[in-house]
Amino acid sequence: MLRLTLDMDDVMADTHKKLVGIILKDFKTTLFEKDFEATPIRELLHPKQLARLRKIMDEPGFFADIEVKQDARETIYKLSHYYEIYVATAAMEFPNSFKDKFDWLKKHFDFIPWSNIVFCGHKSIIHSDYLIDDQVRNLDAFKGEGILFSAAHNLRDRSHRRVANWKEVAELFLPNK
Repeated sequence: MLRLTLDMDDVMADTHKKLVGIILKDFKTTLFEKDFEATPIRELLHPKQLARLRKIMDEPGFFADIEVKQDARETIYKLSHYYEIYVATAAMEFPNSFKDKFDWLKKHFDFIPWSNIVFCGHKSIIHSDYLIDDQVRNLDAFKGEGILFSAAHNLRDRSHRRVANWKEVAELFLPNK
């Protein structure tokens, strides 16, 4: 059985949506939700605001209540019948995220065994046939086939095959019936 490894943030979990909500609610800004659709957050905020946002992300509980990306659960469940599914999340960047992320996966993706969840720093350690990730740097270091999951911060990149959403993942990886 082929291995399919999935990133968590901005692939399975709509982390970007939560960050935009925090920015619009709690930061002094003249920006609107649509401003964040095609421009990376790092290009829209002042460095002091970015530092504040990183601090918020490092607080326990931040990753606990993020929404599941549309169609992710259903598609991943179907994929699990054809592929060995792994989740690889770069949790080392936010050490307080471990429990939140593990509990989130257990709640929303209970069909993925705990033994197939990898908390790592650099995803070059992942041995898999495919990696679906929103970060180009993770795909560049990956030895299998990398698939770029579209996000505001990677729209300019043309170096990898791309999917825009979970319906496109299903089209790419599930057999036609």
